[in-house]
Amino acid sequence: MAAQLNVQRRKRTPAQLGKKIILHWQLYVLIAPALIYYALFHYWPIYGLQIAFRNFVPTLGITGSKWVGLMHLKRFFNSYYFGMLVRNTFVINLYSLAVGFPVPILLALMINEVERSGYKRLVQTVLYAPHFISTVVLCGMICSFLSPSNGLINMIIKGFTGREPVNYLGNPRIFKTIYVLSGVWQSSGWGAIVYIAALAGIDPELHEAATIDGANRLQRMLHINLPGIMPTITIMFILRMGSMMSVGFEKIFLLQNSLNMEASDVISTYVYRIGLQNAQYSFSAAVGLFNSVINFALLLVFNTISKAVGQSRLF
Repeated sequence: MAAQLNVQRRKRTPAQLGKKIILHWQLYVLIAPALIYYALFHYWPIYGLQIAFRNFVPTLGITGSKWVGLMHLKRFFNSYYFGMLVRNTFVINLYSLAVGFPVPILLALMINEVERSGYKRLVQTVLYAPHFISTVVLCGMICSFLSPSNGLINMIIKGFTGREPVNYLGNPRIFKTIYVLSGVWQSSGWGAIVYIAALAGIDPELHEAATIDGANRLQRMLHINLPGIMPTITIMFILRMGSMMSVGFEKIFLLQNSLNMEASDVISTYVYRIGLQNAQYSFSAAVGLFNSVINFALLLVFNTISKAVGQSRLF
């Protein structure tokens, strides 16, 4: 029966498809804004990606500019900054993954165990609030708190230990820690929403049966809640790996200065500096393309690994 239905679906003519669209036109109108958005801002710009393989001159246009092939990519691979940029980008993302990825999961598991609804809503609101602080305001707070002249952190340390103020943002060795921990504080509460929703879908009868068998709260969390949200964790991990070579431009650019440049200069800030400030559009497009290709490759690799071990996957 299922095979017959599949054959009928394959034989559907364009006229039948058109009738189906007309019949359910409300649904297609509903998704039209999303389709238009992705078509205009995500797929149409792919046409301009060819400038990565051309010596782009604005007055000549994209197709009128000379084709140079992989010249810009070779130039980037041979440049002095290549190793530093790739290393900083990868290390910051790996640091963020190691520290920041488990925190929303732990928060969701703990919030789910809170029984008093009023207190639970209060905790959720407090944890979600940092997400709504703009990047500019957050960076201003970080610079203010860590200021060597009148920063709160330096004043507290000096008051207790008498130690002279330290320019934390000017120290390349701790820049990555400042960047990652501030990101964890800002985004962990919001990231826990997905896992809280997944926990809400776990059958309560599993907990009732485990309680009857003598399982305590920690055991039920480890053997029911955690396995119950594991498919969601797997999907979120694969998506996170798909942006492994991408670092948010705004925050790192606002925290960057000449003293911490060796630790804070990443591919996104380099593309901005080369592409917009120096007007090397083709070269910056090639660097951005290299970054996107690496992200896409990592996404495919980890999705394949997840499929091979029998876990949830994107496709």
